[in-house]
Amino acid sequence: MDYKKYLYEQKKKQKEIKAKTAKVVLKEIRLGPNTDDHDFNFKLKHATKFLQDGSKVKVDVFFRGRSIIYKDKGEYILLRFAQELEDYAKVEQLPKLEGKRMIMILSAKKTDKKSN
Repeated sequence: MDYKKYLYEQKKKQKEIKAKTAKVVLKEIRLGPNTDDHDFNFKLKHATKFLQDGSKVKVDVFFRGRSIIYKDKGEYILLRFAQELEDYAKVEQLPKLEGKRMIMILSAKKTDKKSN
């Protein structure tokens, strides 16, 4: 077998494998530590739609200025967000403070499309 032909076949197989892999889309939703119920529900609807489309959702609470003292409020909001979305998502990364942001990542639950 010709070595160049072998390399060509290997490259072709790798390209096919890469084309078949699912692309992971990460959507971001930003909240504040003092987010009101209406705004929270509005963002929740968006997150639900993103998860139903199969995307991952990165929810972060952004602390401005002195609002960093309300870390517990930020964590409460993120955990409430995860609890509201438990039918659609599972928590991939628990709330973690990184600088002025508290970040949590949710990924879509696998559902059987045949049963629907």
